[in-house]
Amino acid sequence: MALVSSDGWLFLLRWIHFLAGIAWIGLLYYFNFVQTPFFAETEPAVRSGAVQKLVPRALWWFRWAAMVTFLSGWLYLLHRVGQLGGVRDFFATSYGWAIFLGGALGSFMWANVWFVIWPKQKIVIQNAIDTAGGKPANPAAAPAGARAGVASRTNVVFSIPMLFYMGAASHLNLVQTLSPGRKVAMAVISAVIILLIQANALYATAGQGTAKPLATVKGTLWAGFILTAIFYLLFEILF
Repeated sequence: MALVSSDGWLFLLRWIHFLAGIAWIGLLYYFNFVQTPFFAETEPAVRSGAVQKLVPRALWWFRWAAMVTFLSGWLYLLHRVGQLGGVRDFFATSYGWAIFLGGALGSFMWANVWFVIWPKQKIVIQNAIDTAGGKPANPAAAPAGARAGVASRTNVVFSIPMLFYMGAASHLNLVQTLSPGRKVAMAVISAVIILLIQANALYATAGQGTAKPLATVKGTLWAGFILTAIFYLLFEILF
Protein backbone atom coordinates (compact mmCIF):
# COMPACT_ATOMS: atom_id res chain seq x y z
CA MET A 1 0.00 0.00 0.00
CA ALA A 2 1.31 3.44 -0.95
CA LEU A 3 2.52 5.54 1.95
CA VAL A 4 0.95 8.64 0.39
CA SER A 5 -2.18 8.58 -1.76
CA SER A 6 -2.53 10.38 -5.07
CA ASP A 7 -4.58 13.07 -3.34
CA GLY A 8 -1.90 13.30 -0.67
CA TRP A 9 0.82 14.01 -3.23
CA LEU A 10 -1.46 16.54 -4.89
CA PHE A 11 -1.99 18.33 -1.59
CA LEU A 12 1.77 18.29 -0.89
CA LEU A 13 2.49 19.86 -4.27
CA ARG A 14 -0.16 22.49 -3.70
CA TRP A 15 1.20 23.32 -0.25
CA ILE A 16 4.75 23.69 -1.62
CA HIS A 17 3.38 25.80 -4.47
CA PHE A 18 1.61 28.11 -2.01
CA LEU A 19 4.64 28.49 0.26
CA ALA A 20 7.03 29.28 -2.58
CA GLY A 21 4.49 31.48 -4.34
CA ILE A 22 3.93 33.62 -1.26
CA ALA A 23 7.70 34.15 -0.93
CA TRP A 24 8.06 34.95 -4.64
CA ILE A 25 5.14 37.36 -5.03
CA GLY A 26 5.83 38.93 -1.64
CA LEU A 27 9.37 39.80 -2.75
CA LEU A 28 8.10 40.97 -6.14
CA TYR A 29 5.79 43.45 -4.40
CA TYR A 30 8.56 44.46 -1.98
CA PHE A 31 10.92 45.27 -4.86
CA ASN A 32 8.31 47.33 -6.72
CA PHE A 33 6.29 48.95 -3.94
CA VAL A 34 9.01 49.50 -1.32
CA GLN A 35 12.58 49.15 -2.54
CA THR A 36 12.37 50.98 -5.88
CA PRO A 37 10.67 54.11 -4.44
CA PHE A 38 13.15 54.06 -1.55
CA PHE A 39 16.13 53.90 -3.93
CA ALA A 40 14.70 56.82 -5.91
CA GLU A 41 14.70 59.01 -2.78
CA THR A 42 17.82 57.92 -0.91
CA GLU A 43 21.44 59.05 -1.16
CA PRO A 44 23.78 57.35 -3.67
CA ALA A 45 26.02 55.91 -0.93
CA VAL A 46 23.08 54.29 0.85
CA ARG A 47 21.71 52.96 -2.43
CA SER A 48 25.10 51.55 -3.42
CA GLY A 49 25.46 49.76 -0.08
CA ALA A 50 22.00 48.25 -0.40
CA VAL A 51 22.65 47.09 -3.97
CA GLN A 52 25.87 45.40 -2.85
CA LYS A 53 24.57 43.70 0.29
CA LEU A 54 20.76 43.67 0.46
CA VAL A 55 19.70 43.19 -3.14
CA PRO A 56 21.75 40.01 -3.82
CA ARG A 57 20.23 38.31 -0.77
CA ALA A 58 16.69 39.33 -1.73
CA LEU A 59 17.23 38.24 -5.33
CA TRP A 60 18.47 34.81 -4.23
CA TRP A 61 15.21 34.12 -2.40
CA PHE A 62 13.26 35.79 -5.19
CA ARG A 63 14.57 33.70 -8.08
CA TRP A 64 14.59 30.36 -6.25
CA ALA A 65 11.11 30.92 -4.87
CA ALA A 66 10.06 31.57 -8.48
CA MET A 67 11.71 28.32 -9.57
CA VAL A 68 10.04 26.21 -6.88
CA THR A 69 6.67 27.87 -7.59
CA PHE A 70 7.07 27.19 -11.32
CA LEU A 71 8.09 23.54 -10.96
CA SER A 72 5.55 22.61 -8.27
CA GLY A 73 2.80 24.43 -10.18
CA TRP A 74 3.36 22.55 -13.40
CA LEU A 75 3.70 19.21 -11.58
CA TYR A 76 0.40 19.95 -9.85
CA LEU A 77 -1.24 20.98 -13.13
CA LEU A 78 -0.08 17.87 -14.98
CA HIS A 79 -1.30 15.70 -12.11
CA ARG A 80 -4.72 17.37 -12.31
CA VAL A 81 -4.87 16.84 -16.08
CA GLY A 82 -4.39 13.13 -15.45
CA GLN A 83 -6.97 13.08 -12.66
CA LEU A 84 -9.59 14.73 -14.88
CA GLY A 85 -9.10 12.22 -17.69
CA GLY A 86 -6.63 13.89 -20.03
CA VAL A 87 -6.16 17.14 -21.91
CA ARG A 88 -9.54 17.10 -23.67
CA ASP A 89 -11.50 16.54 -20.46
CA PHE A 90 -9.32 19.02 -18.58
CA PHE A 91 -10.18 21.83 -21.01
CA ALA A 92 -13.84 20.88 -20.92
CA THR A 93 -14.01 22.37 -17.43
CA SER A 94 -14.04 25.90 -16.05
CA TYR A 95 -11.30 24.78 -13.65
CA GLY A 96 -9.03 23.72 -16.50
CA TRP A 97 -9.28 27.00 -18.38
CA ALA A 98 -8.85 29.21 -15.33
CA ILE A 99 -5.93 27.30 -13.81
CA PHE A 100 -4.17 27.06 -17.17
CA LEU A 101 -4.49 30.81 -17.78
CA GLY A 102 -3.10 31.50 -14.32
CA GLY A 103 -0.31 29.00 -14.90
CA ALA A 104 0.58 30.52 -18.27
CA LEU A 105 0.85 33.99 -16.74
CA GLY A 106 2.96 32.61 -13.90
CA SER A 107 5.25 30.89 -16.41
CA PHE A 108 5.94 34.15 -18.22
CA MET A 109 6.66 35.73 -14.84
CA TRP A 110 9.12 32.94 -14.03
CA ALA A 111 10.86 33.42 -17.40
CA ASN A 112 11.16 37.16 -16.75
CA VAL A 113 12.79 36.46 -13.39
CA TRP A 114 15.38 34.02 -14.69
CA PHE A 115 16.11 35.37 -18.16
CA VAL A 116 15.61 39.13 -17.80
CA ILE A 117 15.49 40.43 -14.23
CA TRP A 118 18.27 38.32 -12.69
CA PRO A 119 20.79 38.66 -15.60
CA LYS A 120 20.26 42.43 -15.72
CA GLN A 121 20.44 42.83 -11.96
CA LYS A 122 23.76 40.97 -11.90
CA ILE A 123 25.18 43.76 -14.06
CA VAL A 124 23.80 46.38 -11.67
CA ILE A 125 25.17 44.60 -8.60
CA GLN A 126 28.62 44.11 -10.10
CA ASN A 127 28.72 47.76 -11.14
CA ALA A 128 27.96 48.85 -7.56
CA ILE A 129 30.74 46.61 -6.26
CA ASP A 130 33.21 47.87 -8.85
CA THR A 131 32.49 51.58 -8.35
CA ALA A 132 32.68 51.18 -4.58
CA GLY A 133 36.15 49.72 -5.14
CA GLY A 134 37.26 52.66 -7.23
CA LYS A 135 36.74 51.18 -10.68
CA PRO A 136 34.99 53.16 -13.44
CA ALA A 137 31.24 52.79 -13.79
CA ASN A 138 29.89 50.33 -16.35
CA PRO A 139 27.80 52.28 -18.90
CA ALA A 140 25.65 49.18 -19.39
CA ALA A 141 24.49 49.22 -15.77
CA ALA A 142 21.84 51.94 -16.07
CA PRO A 143 20.13 50.41 -19.15
CA ALA A 144 20.30 46.98 -17.49
CA GLY A 145 18.61 48.32 -14.38
CA ALA A 146 15.92 49.99 -16.46
CA ARG A 147 15.22 46.79 -18.41
CA ALA A 148 15.00 44.78 -15.19
CA GLY A 149 12.61 47.39 -13.82
CA VAL A 150 10.22 47.17 -16.78
CA ALA A 151 10.26 43.37 -16.62
CA SER A 152 9.62 43.47 -12.87
CA ARG A 153 6.69 45.88 -13.25
CA THR A 154 5.35 43.64 -16.02
CA ASN A 155 5.44 40.75 -13.57
CA VAL A 156 3.35 42.82 -11.15
CA VAL A 157 0.83 43.38 -13.96
CA PHE A 158 0.74 39.65 -14.75
CA SER A 159 0.49 38.71 -11.07
CA ILE A 160 -2.91 40.35 -10.57
CA PRO A 161 -4.85 38.26 -13.16
CA MET A 162 -2.65 35.27 -12.34
CA LEU A 163 -3.78 35.30 -8.69
CA PHE A 164 -7.37 36.00 -9.74
CA TYR A 165 -7.53 32.94 -11.99
CA MET A 166 -5.72 30.70 -9.53
CA GLY A 167 -8.55 31.48 -7.12
CA ALA A 168 -11.24 31.44 -9.80
CA ALA A 169 -10.29 27.89 -10.80
CA SER A 170 -11.86 26.47 -7.66
CA HIS A 171 -14.34 29.17 -6.69
CA LEU A 172 -15.78 30.75 -9.85
CA ASN A 173 -17.57 28.98 -12.69
CA LEU A 174 -16.40 30.88 -15.78
CA VAL A 175 -17.19 28.47 -18.61
CA GLN A 176 -20.81 28.26 -19.76
CA THR A 177 -20.54 26.93 -23.33
CA LEU A 178 -17.71 24.83 -24.66
CA SER A 179 -17.81 24.98 -28.47
CA PRO A 180 -14.40 24.17 -30.03
CA GLY A 181 -14.37 27.39 -32.04
CA ARG A 182 -14.83 29.57 -28.98
CA LYS A 183 -12.18 27.67 -27.06
CA VAL A 184 -9.69 28.21 -29.89
CA ALA A 185 -10.62 31.90 -30.06
CA MET A 186 -10.10 32.26 -26.30
CA ALA A 187 -6.69 30.58 -26.49
CA VAL A 188 -5.53 32.67 -29.45
CA ILE A 189 -6.73 36.03 -28.12
CA SER A 190 -5.29 35.37 -24.67
CA ALA A 191 -1.96 34.30 -26.15
CA VAL A 192 -1.76 37.43 -28.32
CA ILE A 193 -2.49 39.71 -25.34
CA ILE A 194 0.11 38.00 -23.14
CA LEU A 195 2.76 37.99 -25.88
CA LEU A 196 2.24 41.69 -26.64
CA ILE A 197 2.67 42.59 -22.97
CA GLN A 198 5.72 40.36 -22.76
CA ALA A 199 7.22 41.96 -25.87
CA ASN A 200 6.74 45.33 -24.19
CA ALA A 201 8.69 44.01 -21.18
CA LEU A 202 11.56 42.93 -23.42
CA TYR A 203 11.82 45.86 -25.79
CA ALA A 204 10.03 48.99 -24.50
CA THR A 205 12.15 51.82 -23.12
CA ALA A 206 11.59 52.49 -19.42
CA GLY A 207 9.43 55.55 -18.78
CA GLN A 208 8.59 56.04 -22.46
CA GLY A 209 5.93 54.85 -24.90
CA THR A 210 4.09 51.71 -23.91
CA ALA A 211 6.28 51.28 -20.81
CA LYS A 212 5.34 54.70 -19.42
CA PRO A 213 2.21 53.52 -17.50
CA LEU A 214 4.48 51.09 -15.63
CA ALA A 215 6.71 53.92 -14.40
CA THR A 216 4.56 54.33 -11.28
CA VAL A 217 3.09 51.92 -8.75
CA LYS A 218 -0.38 53.31 -9.39
CA GLY A 219 -0.07 52.86 -13.16
CA THR A 220 1.25 49.32 -12.74
CA LEU A 221 -1.62 48.31 -10.46
CA TRP A 222 -4.21 49.82 -12.78
CA ALA A 223 -2.67 47.93 -15.71
CA GLY A 224 -2.96 44.67 -13.75
CA PHE A 225 -6.60 45.24 -12.83
CA ILE A 226 -7.48 46.24 -16.39
CA LEU A 227 -5.78 43.10 -17.74
CA THR A 228 -7.78 41.00 -15.26
CA ALA A 229 -11.00 42.65 -16.45
CA ILE A 230 -10.09 42.02 -20.10
CA PHE A 231 -9.56 38.31 -19.48
CA TYR A 232 -12.77 38.12 -17.47
CA LEU A 233 -14.73 39.77 -20.30
CA LEU A 234 -13.21 37.31 -22.76
CA PHE A 235 -14.54 34.45 -20.64
CA GLU A 236 -17.97 36.10 -20.51
CA ILE A 237 -18.12 36.82 -24.24
CA LEU A 238 -16.56 33.64 -25.63
CA PHE A 239 -17.90 31.14 -23.12
